[in-house]
Amino acid sequence: MGPLRNQFATDDLAAIVIGRNEGERLLRCLDSLSQASLRIYVDSGSGDGSVAQAQARGVEVVCLDMEQPFTAARARNAGLARLHEIAPGIPFVQMVDGDCEIRAGWLEQAQAFLEAHPEIAVVCGRRRERAPEASPYNAHCDREWDTPVGEARACGGDALMRVAALAEVGGYDASLIAGEEPEMCVRLRQAGWRIWRLEAEMTWHDAAMTRLGQFWKRARRAGHAYAEGAHLHGRAPLRHNVAPMRRALVWGAGLPLAIVLAALVVSPWCLLGALAYPVQVLRLGLRARARLGARQAGAHAALLTLGKFPEALGIVEFHLRRLSGHRAGLIEYK
Repeated sequence: MGPLRNQFATDDLAAIVIGRNEGERLLRCLDSLSQASLRIYVDSGSGDGSVAQAQARGVEVVCLDMEQPFTAARARNAGLARLHEIAPGIPFVQMVDGDCEIRAGWLEQAQAFLEAHPEIAVVCGRRRERAPEASPYNAHCDREWDTPVGEARACGGDALMRVAALAEVGGYDASLIAGEEPEMCVRLRQAGWRIWRLEAEMTWHDAAMTRLGQFWKRARRAGHAYAEGAHLHGRAPLRHNVAPMRRALVWGAGLPLAIVLAALVVSPWCLLGALAYPVQVLRLGLRARARLGARQAGAHAALLTLGKFPEALGIVEFHLRRLSGHRAGLIEYK
């Protein structure tokens, strides 16, 4: 029996959801996509019944081979391959992570925008954290999602995309363990396509990030993604990920090492150089105060500064593994 199609949906739009052990979050995600004419769920080895629950909702399910390393990029490519097999004529696809829920009205607005702008390959909107009040880490995610409106250099995991544009650039790089969307957007822009961010509510995201250890792992994954992206496209004129990678290395590795070495070689008074960190928090907080308010600006600045340490660790890990020939595994924070 083939995948069930929604008789009230447009035949021009499909949805690809990726996930692993998302539980109720996955069900909310799938239900929010009822307007898509075809829903495809790609599962990366869930053990919580996600596959059966998706199938019970009439969703086409693709189960990845567990003998091969899982990556989000590999899952997205598998979903695209299945879409080409069973519905090759569908021009638009909503990519979405299984811990997200599509907001009402997004699909219609995003599809209309792509139809009116044939030069644009990807359109995204405002992703919001479902429970930013639950922890400072969730709130930090919510602020991170608030990207500028207009032409963009990249999108995140949730976006409506033109299927032909994805096929033209060969889809996602399945070898990347993170940062696969910005890397693909580099290739899309090189091919002459444009990326756009609308002032529109797109998705709820459920980070469920309540512990410092989760924040640390997520930032470490970001550092790994910076390093991978810069390794692929860091040379001029693209300079992809070079600036955030340098900031992470300076604040998360270079400055601490310089302070410790100076204290050992020159004088213990050099440890006062660590005051650069509270000064940085103050500087970043003052810069964000008008936009976020005093309390949120302080938390934002503190987490931005703290995050440079795990980011630097992720960068170093990438290069050590690259030089040793060892492939990195997934870095999951949930």
